[in-house]
Amino acid sequence: MKSKSLNIAASLLILFMVVAILYILKGLIIPLLFAIIFGVLLFPLCHRLERWRLPRTLAAVISVVVLILMVTGLFVLLVNQAIVIGQDGQDLGENFVEIYDSITQWVESTFGIQRGSLTLRVREEGQKAASNAGGYLVAFFGSAGGTIANIILLPIFIFFMLYYRDFFVEFIIRANSSQPEENTRGVIQEIYKVIQSYLLGLLIVMGIVAVLNSLGLMFMGIKYAWFFGFFAAILLLIPYIGIAIGSIVPALFALATMDNYWYALGIIAWFQVVQFLEGNFITPNIVGGQVQVNPFFAILSLLLGGILFGLAGLILAIPMMAALRILLNQNNTTRPYGFLIGEPDSRYLGNKKGKIVSIQEKSNLE
Repeated sequence: MKSKSLNIAASLLILFMVVAILYILKGLIIPLLFAIIFGVLLFPLCHRLERWRLPRTLAAVISVVVLILMVTGLFVLLVNQAIVIGQDGQDLGENFVEIYDSITQWVESTFGIQRGSLTLRVREEGQKAASNAGGYLVAFFGSAGGTIANIILLPIFIFFMLYYRDFFVEFIIRANSSQPEENTRGVIQEIYKVIQSYLLGLLIVMGIVAVLNSLGLMFMGIKYAWFFGFFAAILLLIPYIGIAIGSIVPALFALATMDNYWYALGIIAWFQVVQFLEGNFITPNIVGGQVQVNPFFAILSLLLGGILFGLAGLILAIPMMAALRILLNQNNTTRPYGFLIGEPDSRYLGNKKGKIVSIQEKSNLE
């Protein structure tokens, strides 16, 4: 009993030390993890170029350049559109003031609550915020772009992930020499397939969601519909809450530019419909069950990733948790934890038939 308690205490201590090291070295770990993710995403292109008899060095360089051009082009388009929206900032501010005045007048006439210094302060700050709406959008994209630009090691890391991939695989095999080589290669291949399926599926889902968002905004006559639609789709990188966050910006824009409050409510309602379709039909059919992480631990991983790494942690949380599940399932000692992270079947979700099957399985094991 004492030995078991010591093992548990040692495991908790090691877990705490690992989390502490991750937090302390996040400046290095974040670009390294992103390099692994992008390396997996670019591997098919790099491999195809090598099959066309290009040297691996040149194939890796071309793959990295293609990625840089795509990301740079996307940010340039979004920033330019944000600048265009920002040119109407003063008009947006004046419209928000009118909306605020009408709301407060309704509150006064209905509930008899008089406007005080606090509400006047809110009115002034709201006008300032609306007037600088374009500036905030530019700052957001500029900050994200600056973060990527400042991580100069990321393209170098991606290049080496592609160039030294066979070398790294051989290292993992030698480091795990207690296991047969075929098993180790199988685990590596499984992790690769899970991450690649998740990333490619996510890109397809983002494209579909962007089109659905934009079509809904266009149908309602909202200006800059494609910008707001793609902006909300990009936020799918933050699972579960991305679209909901993305609906706030076009709703506020509609509140300031349209002559009826129902447009803002319609935008929020439509984005919720798109989120429902994405979560229940689009993502399950495109991404499928490759990740196999149950929603409870997916949310926990998002919270932990956000605490440790901020926005980058929210983006990396799901694929890293999926890879962790695969690794935990490879050892008898850690397999129960992999089972805990994974997606449970109907036997463990209150299905009576499932419970009977579970009991029969236990009896068979006995």
